[in-house]
Amino acid sequence: MASVLTNLFDGVAYGMLLFVLACGLAVTLGLMNFVNLAHGAFAMAGGYICAVLVNNSGWPFFAALPLAFVASAAIGVALERTLYRHLYTRSHLDQVLFSIGLVFMSVAAVDYIMGSSRVFIKLPAALEGQIDLFGVGIGRYRLMIVVICGLLTLALQLILAKTRFGSRLRAAVDDPRAAIGLGINVPQVFAFTFAFGCGLAGLGGALSAEILGLDPYFPLKFMIYFLIVVTVGGSSSITGPFLASLLLGIADVAGKYYVPKMGPFVIYTVMIVILLWRPNGLFGRTAAR
Repeated sequence: MASVLTNLFDGVAYGMLLFVLACGLAVTLGLMNFVNLAHGAFAMAGGYICAVLVNNSGWPFFAALPLAFVASAAIGVALERTLYRHLYTRSHLDQVLFSIGLVFMSVAAVDYIMGSSRVFIKLPAALEGQIDLFGVGIGRYRLMIVVICGLLTLALQLILAKTRFGSRLRAAVDDPRAAIGLGINVPQVFAFTFAFGCGLAGLGGALSAEILGLDPYFPLKFMIYFLIVVTVGGSSSITGPFLASLLLGIADVAGKYYVPKMGPFVIYTVMIVILLWRPNGLFGRTAAR
């Protein structure tokens, strides 16, 4: 029983991590209707920035995390203002081809600068090992991930649903001309939203580096996971990708533990079953109506 609960907790932690990595894509795809397959490149950037600060410069881990967020967001702003903004009105195929090109450019750049070996982040002693909670062994680092990702999820949901910025973003997406007529600075709203999504990806990359490892092919290896989260959850809200991340994280960990030979296929099986049941995702637009 203890091992089952431990695996369940590890699955929840992995799901939370998947959500933080993928929620930026859920925002840009679901709320901005922009397909950014280079989302994993921003996660990789945040991971490497955190790794360099902690491993090479001696920064405390918790001081490097906010900088990973800010640096990834700054990279997102620069690219959004110079490149991405010209593709908002283009077809999804153009957006896919452009962002895929950025992925391969980022892979080549990181491989040249950082090398091809896998990188992990040195954790503080307080985050190593396990704690015993009601007879269940819980990894301290995974517990921290659950807490941080849970708070981020709650904050993101409140920002999008309860704040004036969330209302302006929805208005800018639904009818940009009407939003401009109401005095909303649509390009500024899109730039901030895109930057925030990139920052979340960078934070997710920094948090995942110890569990998933970092290498130049990180954006390619985990691109399919980001897409699965958004597809299964539906892109019309944050709730759908969040629940999909938890479900897929638990299924993936359980599959790799109980059926190791078939483990990598479990997450795809869950995806197929859910999409056969709800073709638009758990909280897709059609299902919501």
